[in-house]
Amino acid sequence: MATDTPSVLIVEDEPDLANLYAAWLGDTCDLETAYDGEAALDAIDETVDIVLLDRRMPGLSGDTILTTIRDRGLDCRVAMVTAVEPDFDIIEMGFDDYLVKPVSKDELQRIVDQLTLRASYDEQLQEFFALASKKALLDAQKTDAELKSSQEYARLRDRLAVLRVQVNDTMEELLKQNGYRQLCQDITRDSILQESD
Repeated sequence: MATDTPSVLIVEDEPDLANLYAAWLGDTCDLETAYDGEAALDAIDETVDIVLLDRRMPGLSGDTILTTIRDRGLDCRVAMVTAVEPDFDIIEMGFDDYLVKPVSKDELQRIVDQLTLRASYDEQLQEFFALASKKALLDAQKTDAELKSSQEYARLRDRLAVLRVQVNDTMEELLKQNGYRQLCQDITRDSILQESD
């Protein structure tokens, strides 16, 4: 998600509801709307950042669309926005978040903001670890004099420093959102417990 304006596909078989969601998000997103599963599959490609997906639709269900998105290897975030109460079947499903209807404008905007932020964090982490592994390889293979004289190495170190700050800033922003704060606390606690076992 290189831009600040995410590309969002709303998949909802009730046109009035889909249009309401589009009106709520129109100022902050590039929007496309699909009123059935077939139209959704035609619209989904690598340019879509976020899919807001209804589970229960005539024809192709949201579950089938979700499976197809993941089978195609598309790197978009998917939030189920549905009247279907979550059950244990969601454990195996490849969505990123789940909202139970009715949803408010604030909830919908929040979920889009969170998914945009999470995608940004994932991209930052991927780049950070790729560059960190290159730096580690060069550190092991080159002498200090060679490292100090290399402009490419200096740029690599500078980029890593910038990325470290960006990753930390993005994580701080995620932690401000209560659900993620609890999740991160749980992960940290679980890690500490596993290390002590």
